[in-house]
Amino acid sequence: MRIPKLSALAAAAALSLAAGVASAEPCLRGVNVAGAEFGDLPGKADKDYAYPSEEALKRIAADGATAIRLPFRWERLQPKLGRAFDTAELARLSATVDAAGRVGLIVILDPHNYAYYNKARIGTSGASVSGFADFWARLAARFKTRPTVVFSLMNEPYDISAADWAKASNAAIEAIRKTGALNFLIVPGTAYTGAHSWASDLATGRNDREMLAVSDPLDRFAFDFHQYLDADFSGRSPDCPAADRAIRAIDDVSAWLKANGKRGFLGEVAASSQPQCVAAFKTMIKKLNDAPDLWIGWTAWSAGAWWPRDYMFNLEPTAAGDAPQWAALKPLLADGAACDLAGRP
Repeated sequence: MRIPKLSALAAAAALSLAAGVASAEPCLRGVNVAGAEFGDLPGKADKDYAYPSEEALKRIAADGATAIRLPFRWERLQPKLGRAFDTAELARLSATVDAAGRVGLIVILDPHNYAYYNKARIGTSGASVSGFADFWARLAARFKTRPTVVFSLMNEPYDISAADWAKASNAAIEAIRKTGALNFLIVPGTAYTGAHSWASDLATGRNDREMLAVSDPLDRFAFDFHQYLDADFSGRSPDCPAADRAIRAIDDVSAWLKANGKRGFLGEVAASSQPQCVAAFKTMIKKLNDAPDLWIGWTAWSAGAWWPRDYMFNLEPTAAGDAPQWAALKPLLADGAACDLAGRP
């Protein structure tokens, strides 16, 4: 394992990590818990948006999950680029991390911003790369003593070139590591980081080529992939005519990860309650569980108390019991000895 040029304290911590890092990588199996990213900006907490309750986190942990992916809005946490975090919003985020820790859940922090700050794309004058790096330096400094917090750099960049996004990712990673943070990192590609398009020639470039430029001096990161099953892989339809192609996409990405010595994480994957869609959902998750050397895990989309009951991907329980999709996934949360819960980060 390579040790970066950090502070003496960080270097000492990194050295102590080095001997056991292989067994200390996270095993992330769980669910997105939406709500904190809801509503128009700025919004009022518990009126326009909400963080999950401790009761909800307890239920998720009791079902066997090891992790939640926690979407939130960058602008609410940092109302002015390059400036201090909003005290109240940071307190809400921190309280959720604390509550999750009490029930044994890893938290994947997910700025759900699509590589935008307000209406400015990262890399433009309104959302500079240095501003993005500053955001992550501040967030890393706050949570660097919490090894059960994973940093996911961004949700679904979509119209930034893969080459530019790789550079922005590297700037954020450098800023994180300069704080001395050893936390595990998750790095998406562009074009909504779709598994099905990872090796495609797109207007934004090819993720499979450009994202190989991403570098972490601790080599503690995985690439983030998202995959839906509808015709255009957008997650806008309850039907799953592209299920077979989505499953093949996971196989193709697995081959790419293996060929390049990389690791993957399926941050969003969903299916409606249609039986054929649930079956494909299970097949995809089983493939990830069966390849722990390549995949550090997955989080299904989506739990969250504020989803409408008729939302096609709603994983919240009802009076009748678990949603069919969640019932199908629960046995897979602890499937296989390779997911060593003692190996949490």
